Amino acid sequence: MIISDDIHNYYEKLVTLHFSLSKFDEKYDDDFLADLTCVVLNQLPARYIRHEVDMAFFLPASERFEMEEKVKKAISKAIEFMKINHEANE
Repeated sequence: MIISDDIHNYYEKLVTLHFSLSKFDEKYDDDFLADLTCVVLNQLPARYIRHEVDMAFFLPASERFEMEEKVKKAISKAIEFMKINHEANE
């Protein structure tokens, strides 16, 4: 079996969406964002999906809210981690 390119971790979309809404591309450079994305995603569970519509249709609002809260907390922790490690390396 070959894993389809359509399969992806739904948390990737949520993290990307939060970065976009928070205008992180205006605050941080590409290298920082790439590292930040890895640190954030490594804190979150994997939630693989094949089609976006599956999540929209089958995901209860309460679970969506919980996932978004997990993303916000993971991003906050990751930014602190990145800032501390970035300053230590300068």
